[in-house]
Amino acid sequence: MHRLAATEMTARRAGLWIAVVTILVTIAAGIVMWVVDRQDFPNVWLGLWWAVQTVTTVGYGDVTPTTVAGRGIATVVMLSGIAFVTVVTAAITAVFVESARRRLREASSKEDDERHSEILERLERIEARLR
Repeated sequence: MHRLAATEMTARRAGLWIAVVTILVTIAAGIVMWVVDRQDFPNVWLGLWWAVQTVTTVGYGDVTPTTVAGRGIATVVMLSGIAFVTVVTAAITAVFVESARRRLREASSKEDDERHSEILERLERIEARLR
C-alpha cells in the first residue's frame, strides 16, 4: 500500500483507477439491486443491464428502481458514472494540453537555436572585419 501511495499520480493512472472503481461499482450495484429489489429486477442480468445504463448516463428507463434502497443504490451508481465521465474528459484534455506544450517547447527551442546561430554568424563576421 505504501508503494502505491509513493507512485506519482498521473491523469492516465487516475483515469485507470476511476475506470476500475466504476466497473466494480457497476457490477456490485447490478448484483445488489437484484438482491434488494427482486420485484423490479427479477434476475441479475436485468440488474446489471440497469447498472450499465445508469453509470453510462444513457438511462433508457426500461427498468427503474422503485424501493428506497434501490434508489439509494441508484444514487451511488449515478455519482460514480458522473465521476468516471469527468475524469476521462480531464485525462483526455491533459493529454492534448501536454502535447501542445511539447510542440510549443520544441518550436521555441528551434527558434532559439536559429537565433543563436544567427548571432554567432554576426559575431564571426564582426571578428573577421576586426582582423
